[in-house]
Formats: sequence, C-alpha cells, structure tokens
Amino acid sequence: MAPKSLKNKSNLKFFYIRHPFLNITEQSNFLDSYRKNNLFGLFGVPELSSPEGFQEAQEKALQETEQLVQKACTTPPGPQIVMIFDQLSDALCRVADLADFVKIAHPDFAFREAAEETCRNIGTMVEKLNTNIELCQSLKQLLANKEVMDSLDPETRQVAELFMFDFEISGIHLDEEKRKRAVDLNVKILDLCNQFLIGAHLPNKIDKQILPEHIRYNFAVEGNYIQITGLHADCSDDLVREAAYKIFLYPNAEQLRCLEELLTSRNHLAQLVGYNTFAHRALQGTMARTPEKVMQFLETLSDRLFQRYNIEPSLYCPFFSLGACMEGLNFLFNQLLGISLYAEQTEKGELWCEDVRKLAVVHENEGLLGYIYCDFYQRADKPHQDCHFTIRGGRLRKDGEYQLPVVVLMLSLPHSTRSSPTLLTPGMMENLFHEMGHAMHSMLGRTRYQHVTGTRCPTDFAEVPSILMEYFASDYRVVNQFARHFQTGQTVSQKILKETQEKFYGLPYVPNTAWQLRFSHLVGYGAKYYSYLMSRAIASMVWKQCFVQNPFDRAMGERYRREMLAHGGGKEPMLMVQGMLQKSPSVEDFVNALVSDLDQDFETFFMDSE
Repeated sequence: MAPKSLKNKSNLKFFYIRHPFLNITEQSNFLDSYRKNNLFGLFGVPELSSPEGFQEAQEKALQETEQLVQKACTTPPGPQIVMIFDQLSDALCRVADLADFVKIAHPDFAFREAAEETCRNIGTMVEKLNTNIELCQSLKQLLANKEVMDSLDPETRQVAELFMFDFEISGIHLDEEKRKRAVDLNVKILDLCNQFLIGAHLPNKIDKQILPEHIRYNFAVEGNYIQITGLHADCSDDLVREAAYKIFLYPNAEQLRCLEELLTSRNHLAQLVGYNTFAHRALQGTMARTPEKVMQFLETLSDRLFQRYNIEPSLYCPFFSLGACMEGLNFLFNQLLGISLYAEQTEKGELWCEDVRKLAVVHENEGLLGYIYCDFYQRADKPHQDCHFTIRGGRLRKDGEYQLPVVVLMLSLPHSTRSSPTLLTPGMMENLFHEMGHAMHSMLGRTRYQHVTGTRCPTDFAEVPSILMEYFASDYRVVNQFARHFQTGQTVSQKILKETQEKFYGLPYVPNTAWQLRFSHLVGYGAKYYSYLMSRAIASMVWKQCFVQNPFDRAMGERYRREMLAHGGGKEPMLMVQGMLQKSPSVEDFVNALVSDLDQDFETFFMDSE
C-alpha cells in the first residue's frame, strides 16, 4: 500500500502523453514566464527561484562549512567526528551536485552560468579543505585511537577511512608550498574539465549546400548553415549517419589543446602528490586498484574477443513506446523489490522545463524512499548524453529523520509526433533501464552517511546495478510484460529478432575525425573507463547465478538489495560482490563471464530464457 500522502497520485500514464516540441519563440516565452513566476525554486530549494539564488545558496553552504570545520577541529576523537565530516560533505554537496546538473541541463543560459560559477567556487573550497592540516589532524586522532575505532560500526569505520583517503590523494603530506600548488592544479583541472565538457557537446556547423538536399531535414537549419549536434546513430539512412559522423567528429584544434592540457595537468598533479601516473592515483580505492590489474583484465579479455551481435532497431520501435517501457520498469521493480513509481505533482518553479516529470519512489512497507526527476526529451542546448545525477544524497539526520535522496535521469529521447507517442529504439530502451538501475541504487542505498550514499562508491562497482538492468531489458520474459505495439496492442514476437554481425571494434578509423574530442567520459571516467567492462562481468555473474531462472524472483531481489544496493559506498565493493555471489571472483572469472555472454546470439539468448 502507498502511504496516505501518495494514494491520490496518478500512475505513469503521463509518459504516454504526446508532448509538443517547443519552438524558439515558445521556449523564450516559457523562460520569461519561468523567471517571473518561479516562486518555489528549483528542486524545491527556495533560493533557486532565480539565477542569483545560486550565490545565496553558495554563501550559506560556505558559512555552514566554516562552522563545521571549527567544530570538527575542537571535537575529541569519537563517532561524532565522522558525523561532522559527513555534515560538512553534505553542506557542500547539496549545492555542488545540484549546480553540476543545472550548469549543463537548464535551458536558461543565466541559470547555467550561475551554476557553473557555483561549481567552481564550491570545488575550490573542497580542494582547500582536502589540504587543511588542522582538519586532517582531527581525523587522524580518531583513526589512531584503537579503542575508539574498535567501538565503531563497520560503515562508520569505512567512511572515516574514505575521508582520510581524500586527504592523502590530495597531498596532505606535502609542505605548504606544494599543497598550494596541488590546490591550484586541482582548480585548473576543474576548469579544464568544464571547458572540455562544453566543447564535447557543441554542435558543428556546415554550409547547407554541401549536404544533399534530401537529407537536410534530418538536421537543424540556421540560416545558410546546418547544425550537426550528434551522431544520429539511430537514423535508418546510411548517408545521414555518415554525414553526421564525419561532420560532428571533425577535429577541433582548441578542443584538442584543452584535452592535452587536461591530461598533462592530471599527470603533474598525480606526480606532485606521490603517484607514478594519473591512473595510479585515480584507481586507488577501486576494485581493480592498479593500472597493472586493469591492463591484465583488458588484455586477457581482448585476446578472447572477436565478435559480438546486435539487433535490427527498426523492427522494435513500435513496441517500445516510452509509456510502455515505464510501465515495464514499474512492474519489474514491484516484483523484485516491492517498489512502485508514482507521478508526483510539482510546485511552480520546481522544474526547469515543462516536459520534466517527477516520480515518487515508494516501497510497499517502508513508504516514500525518494524522488526521481525524469528529464527525458531532446531540447536545444541539452547535451545528447544519458546520465544519472545525484541532486541530494540520502543520510540519517541528527533529528533521526532520513534525508530522502533526490536524483535526475537525463535522456535524449525524441518527442512524440501527431501520429505516434515517443518511440524508443532497443538501444534507447536499454539506456532507460540502465539509468533506472543507477536511480534504484540511489533510492535503496540507505546509508547513514551521505558521503557514501547510493552511487557514491568506486566507479567499477557503481556501474553494476545499471548494467544488470540491461540484462533484464534483453530478457524476453521481461520485455513481453510491457512491449506492445502502440497502434495494435500486439505483443512483441521472438521471431522478429534479427541477428546482425559486426566487428568487435565497431567502425574503422575515418580520416579527419577525432572521436576522443567528443568523448565526455574522459572527464568523469578518466583512467576508469574499463569500469563498464568489469561491472558488466559482475552483472553477468549476478544475472546468471541469481535471475536467469526467474527474472521476477522476489527472494533474489531482496538479496540483491541487501547485499549490493543497500550499502552504497559504505562497504568494500568486493565484499558486496562476495555476499551476492558467495565467492570472490578472479580476473579470469570476469573474462569468462564476458566471453560467455558472446557465445550465444541475441535470439538464442531470448529463446534460452524461457
């Protein structure tokens, strides 16, 4: 049963609604109205009813930070130290995480600009705190007190050690001059990362006369120019995909300079604080731990991979309306975890675009777990990138109440048309399930400390819940629960699965293209992109051992929540994997899991699932 406050909420039918695309004039009018009437504030934060509110929110966070630093430095060793450090982290993250999303996703440039400045200022403060000797000393005294440490619960000990880890990789052991250099390098890296991300999503323009007239309608036209904003990978026209690929990935000298400076600065910082390379620093705290272990994994895998399979997208789209997919997710979560998704009414000014939807995540016994904002549709200036953003992390507050997590899922789905609702390709459907996996991790990671809430865990574990959802998305028993032709209501048939073979490495190199300049994961996943493969290996093992016999097994769903989702980053990831699989997997186990996935084509995989 839903709690009383949710009983009158609507179901997910609004995802079937056909949302008209706003033209430039309508978008401008919406933003004008937004500024005048936005009384509630973004995500319910009162200060953020206008771009200027970011300055106010930032100042409040920094004032609270100053008070908490003083408190931490004067509190004797004990569990209270860890709580104060987490409150410090929460005070900064509540503003920084929200601003990190707004700076790339808000349609109003003034909001994006204000959020970007806030990100920089909060980021600078974080780097200064990570080299604050007095603050570090208060934590060191706790860690050195064996009697007190032995009295702490495992999660509190883990969080204390993680905070110390942040000090160590930031150069706390250096002299004052080198610590200042480390802070300056970190701030420079933050700026370069932001610059690279902006450049990675900027469109490329080309004289429209250069393109054949019959494909121009696929792209945005601006005067005599055509804007190419992405790869158009889901377009059925080969020529459109070729044109988009060559134009969008055309090398940009300024973006190349930014990337080279970013890589150089990362390496300088790593060596300054005592690591051989940036990769050695970045991989501390992950499951892999060292670049050598990563290379062992990747090289062993590479030796055994030759080909993979895909499916023909156009055959599926009519069966994958957004509404049907959301109902499918709701059904799956209800079966596995006792969770339902409810449409939530929003306050004026709470949203940044009128087609954003808010979901309440509700457990059948525990009640409201948190909120998911669904920013699913394409719009001007919105990056073509599917992402999960933590806006507010969950934590146990001093008053005993739990601070509910808030996240955003950002996709780039097409708008509906007069003749059809929003239809998803298989790739889009899989991405929707993937990002919802992150969201469930955030909702169910019920940690005491927000520093380790949900997806705040090592990168090579953070992708496990999301990739596991891809296995559910490719299982016929799951798909058959929701896939219906949007016109006829016909269920999807296994016989329309079509096998197509392609080289493992995908496309050969195309002259005068530079994909790396558009690869935004170089920012958030620097030295860690292997994480998708390692996480896929773990997800594969979890799927085959726990869910392949019955993808709706509630007992396994509860075990999955208990062993893997509930801890966030508050437990060593390999211990969570061991708890789920009842074994500690080796590199060879990871490789075998991935290779075994390729031993069957897509159609056989569906057929074998029955």
